[in-house]
Amino acid sequence: MPLRPIPSSLVHVLIMGMSLAGCGPLADPGSAVAPQSSSANRSEGSGSVDAGDTRLAKAILPWLQGAPTASAVVPLVDGMDAFAARTMLIDAAERTIDAQYYIWQEDLSGVLLLEALQRAADRGVRVRLLLDDNRTFGMDRRLAALDAHENIEVRLFNPFRFRFWRVFDYLFDFRRINHRMHNKSFTVDNQVTVLGGRNIGDEYFDAAPEGIMYDLDVLAIGAVVQQVSADFERYWNSRSAYPAHGLLPEVAPETVAAFRAAGRERAKQPDAAAYQQALRGRPPMQSVLAERLSWVATQYLSDDPAKALGDRSAKTLWHDIEPMLGRARREMGLISPYVVPHEDGAEFLLRAARAGTKVSVLTNSLEATDVAAVHAGYAKWRRRLLEGGVQLFEMKRDLSRPAYSGAGPLGSSASTLHAKLFAVDGDRVFIGSFNFDPRSARLNTENGLIIESPALAGRVSEAFITDIPQRSYKVELDEQGRLRWIEQRDGQTLVHREEPGVSAWRALSVKILSHLPIDWLL
Repeated sequence: MPLRPIPSSLVHVLIMGMSLAGCGPLADPGSAVAPQSSSANRSEGSGSVDAGDTRLAKAILPWLQGAPTASAVVPLVDGMDAFAARTMLIDAAERTIDAQYYIWQEDLSGVLLLEALQRAADRGVRVRLLLDDNRTFGMDRRLAALDAHENIEVRLFNPFRFRFWRVFDYLFDFRRINHRMHNKSFTVDNQVTVLGGRNIGDEYFDAAPEGIMYDLDVLAIGAVVQQVSADFERYWNSRSAYPAHGLLPEVAPETVAAFRAAGRERAKQPDAAAYQQALRGRPPMQSVLAERLSWVATQYLSDDPAKALGDRSAKTLWHDIEPMLGRARREMGLISPYVVPHEDGAEFLLRAARAGTKVSVLTNSLEATDVAAVHAGYAKWRRRLLEGGVQLFEMKRDLSRPAYSGAGPLGSSASTLHAKLFAVDGDRVFIGSFNFDPRSARLNTENGLIIESPALAGRVSEAFITDIPQRSYKVELDEQGRLRWIEQRDGQTLVHREEPGVSAWRALSVKILSHLPIDWLL
């Protein structure tokens, strides 16, 4: 049966919410034989909630009956659209909100979203927040205050035993602590989900005056949503997910009230008012969704959470991505902020290039990257990849962008690349949290979505021809086999013989790091 167009009624429902206003004892989480539950530290969570009679469900159901295995997706390229989509969904929620993130910062956007979650909980929505514990330093009291709400439960993935002196976990429990949950998903009423590369923080939502990240999410409805919800349950009840109330100190009611008051006050500050004014001045989300939602076949991918316990038998996301990329016959485009191919990854790309596939890779330049050590892990492979026919582009750091500007062809004029996007043969793409490096492949857990969409894949192919060369340095080998960086600027072609845009000391430090055997950590 042909798929029907996205109904305007669904779009109206989706945007309806916009108009609504110390360390406790820890059972050994690193042990493969850790108990599945502990009265003090862990508890099984029941995730099954019937949301079939919500406004979202009623609007979506008639249109899914003719396409039970398909999903409708819309890419969220612009950071402000990505923020607006999340707040819209929170305000529309009636039963459940499940959020899973590697980073949730206590900055403007992070606090505004936490306030929105608490408002949803106030009206009876069950909110579950699963955060990796690696980037929660200094947030224990806020997380405990959130968890104190009767309708909010917070769990920490692979938590640190030492809440303040975390260096001791690195010293004495490094093997466990080195595995992190890098997954990102945001699901409302088991009907709509947002997943992709974005963490929660100002740089991901165009809310920071500088240090903006170019990133990418997709909003989806249909079959994939149930898959994301089921995967959230798997992580929520995994051995590595610990209820916050067993890890964090209790907070007094007045402390909870103080956090709520501070959150409301934060929303009144000039920068918050300016950001929200910029949001109001943009095209409404209903027009964004109506123009871009399209039915596609999808495949949701996720690592087994046992990977975080070092279980080598756990099925990995790379196991499913590799065949998709390996089937490339004409072209393969990889966009990743961190590219550390290592021996296996380099051979994978070179094998495709030798078979006649046009292989193009976009990653951060040294001037744009936020992790110089990762760039060192990438730099040592550049010559070999170029000699084998792989095209390399390195994103320039763009400091010319004013705050809250509009989107360009690749999204906002970003200073740093953070999107993870793989496209094959102009007909399918992967969008998710997976970087092309050993850490994503072997250490961290990841998730993402394969989308059968010539429209999306075609945009990636076109970007490597038109947009990316303008926004990046193309790395080449000259006649003597030396690296050079080709830059297009103001209609002119500039040739750099050294890493552009960085000091000699920074370039030297990366060169030194590139000789160290640290690729497995990157």
